[in-house]
Amino acid sequence: MNYTGLFITMALGAISAIATAAEPLTIKGFRSGEYAQRGAPVFRSTADGKHYTAITSDGRAIVKYQYSNGAAVDTLMTLDNVRNDEKIDVQHLKLAGYELSQDEERLLVYANPESIYRRSFKADYFYYVIESGGVRRNNFKRLTEGKVQAAKLAPDGRSVAFMRDNNLFITKIMSASIEKSERQVTEDGEKNKIINGVPDWVYEEEFSMNSALAWSPDSKYLCYLKFDESEVKEYTLPLYQGAAPTLSEYELYPGIYSYKYPVAGEQNSKVTAWSYDVYNRKNIPLRVPCDEDGYIMRLVPTRQENQMAVMTFNRHQSDFRLHFVNPASGVCKQVLQDTNPQYVSSDNMDLIRFYEDGFTFVSEKSGYRHLYYYGLSGNLQRQITQGNFDVTDVYGYDSKTKTAYVQTAYVGQDSDMPAELTRGIYKVNAKGQMIPLFNGGKDGKGCRGTHSAAFSQGFVYMQHFYSDADTPMRVTLETVSNLKLVKVMQDNQQLRDSEHFARRSKREFFQFITPNGDVLNGYLTKPYDFDPNKKYPLLMEQYGGPGSQQVLDRWKFDWEQFLNQEGYVVACVDGRGTGARGAAWERQTYCELGVRESEDLLHAGRYVAKLPFVDANRMALWGWSFGGYNTLMALCGGNDVYKLGMAVAPVTDFKFYDTVYTERYMRTPQENAEGYKKASVLERSKNLKGQVLIVSGTFDDNVHPQNTYELTECLVQADIPFDMHIYTNRNHFIRGGNTSNYIYTQLYRYLKKNL
Repeated sequence: MNYTGLFITMALGAISAIATAAEPLTIKGFRSGEYAQRGAPVFRSTADGKHYTAITSDGRAIVKYQYSNGAAVDTLMTLDNVRNDEKIDVQHLKLAGYELSQDEERLLVYANPESIYRRSFKADYFYYVIESGGVRRNNFKRLTEGKVQAAKLAPDGRSVAFMRDNNLFITKIMSASIEKSERQVTEDGEKNKIINGVPDWVYEEEFSMNSALAWSPDSKYLCYLKFDESEVKEYTLPLYQGAAPTLSEYELYPGIYSYKYPVAGEQNSKVTAWSYDVYNRKNIPLRVPCDEDGYIMRLVPTRQENQMAVMTFNRHQSDFRLHFVNPASGVCKQVLQDTNPQYVSSDNMDLIRFYEDGFTFVSEKSGYRHLYYYGLSGNLQRQITQGNFDVTDVYGYDSKTKTAYVQTAYVGQDSDMPAELTRGIYKVNAKGQMIPLFNGGKDGKGCRGTHSAAFSQGFVYMQHFYSDADTPMRVTLETVSNLKLVKVMQDNQQLRDSEHFARRSKREFFQFITPNGDVLNGYLTKPYDFDPNKKYPLLMEQYGGPGSQQVLDRWKFDWEQFLNQEGYVVACVDGRGTGARGAAWERQTYCELGVRESEDLLHAGRYVAKLPFVDANRMALWGWSFGGYNTLMALCGGNDVYKLGMAVAPVTDFKFYDTVYTERYMRTPQENAEGYKKASVLERSKNLKGQVLIVSGTFDDNVHPQNTYELTECLVQADIPFDMHIYTNRNHFIRGGNTSNYIYTQLYRYLKKNL
């Protein structure tokens, strides 16, 4: 079926204002979560595959449930009934996370997490004995005084490793009464110099890490990465008194925060891998081969007692290698290599799963992202999935039946939705047959919406998450063999019954062909009182970064609905370089970030401007982060359709951005000077057409406010008017106190005033 130029039938038209008595939507309601769908915690299967565990909604207990009926069968721990010899204020504690020992008799829990960067945090950790020798316990002890990072329970449950002040420590649990003995593993840790066991800023941000330590499967060795960032240049951000929170120490004079941030082409941390022999108390270097300027991104246990897996990249991230290393000897063996002329997707390393006789690995070497099975020596045994579609997640593999469980952007036949807009759960058997684990695929209608899952050990049960453009999140517990419903965990019925749900503007998906011959996906929502004979202002929202997707068949009820209520059409288009359409589609922006993406925003603007209900003279463009960058690139790159743009936390020149992300897509400035010039907003700023609002936080550790300041200086010198909002002490998300509500309110006011 050809969708080009047509709205997909499942979303034709905007729903009329059914419930006129409904309270108007407010920006504050969206920013506070008042209109948000509700989810459910992802279950953790116990070893027997018959039960799962979860923290209760009030954060006061960890409960064990039965898969067969979803009923609670045991309380592993409750803060209302623990023996508290240390006088811990358990009355005000709320559990934020937990880890079970291998024998499921001991717990490590944490509370009061304190964010550091995007993924890292400090927290108060506590140790709890559930059972010992068949005797029920309720011992509850603080792991260590003060908050620590990256605490990790050993598989045998008798030791906990953690990082404090850039050094690693082990607390040995001596007995069921929780007598503790703390031991220091490293002594060279120092702020902005040496970090042990947790990643530096750029590894955390771009390799999605908040820990760089792991126990060997036999609990005899603590393995960790050491980051020497002493040669990485420091970046300094100002701190002011501000509010929410108030930093009173900076009332009269601002303070500074300095940290190591490597910009493109500059020196990265030097990373080495180590293991600590718990019994002999010595550190052993792991002889992992890696380029001097390469990356060691993961150190994880396999299923073999004397074997850890270490993953490396070259600096260009075009050469990925998997190594097996013995933590006792440090001897290392390469077992897999995956290369790509441009780059290997860094997400692939998180989809590796280890088994007794081998491991699964995701690669794009066929042109699409597919799953492969390898033996322990690295010999390829079979390609599990194949076809012109991408595997987007891996849930596991049953070695006995040679069956894999995956999420894919695959729809099968007779679907009314482009494959890349959907996500389905599939069982792939030994013959390579893809069996859908959702009812839409079973009855021949193809995949609709976004499905994801969490499986029990043994793949007998699954927790099924589903939403689509018309359906808020539905979470169910089901059997895998026949998809029999066991229990509905969340159906968002209250949201479905609300007047806001009834009045909403439905998303209408569309495709169009650009002058280059590319087919782009998009959606739009219309004003609540839509009249096809009228013309309306339009806001184009987008992101557009490599591998990303905004146009997906999933539930989304955000501030675009407020804008629909206020009489705006809102549209979104995914341009070239976005995800789930194969490697060639994503990598066509390589070494020239922003050029094709911003061209496609202009193509999209010209397409929607011709729709009979759009006022072509009142169109705006906006985005955050890469979306802000994309907005500016379009406004400065031959804009002839958008009257104004709003760019929040934008990159303005990739020479200011970090090594890992930038060089993955652009190589270094020294290697690709022309590409950086083409990708620079600063270079094309004199060509700005349309009004522009630029927004930044002064404490953005990710996209530094320098990006905004350098651009505005270019505009000043070119005598080009602009508007700018600066938010004190705010990071990349520009949140805190009333800030989120305020910024979206100002964006709306800017639209209302100027469009």
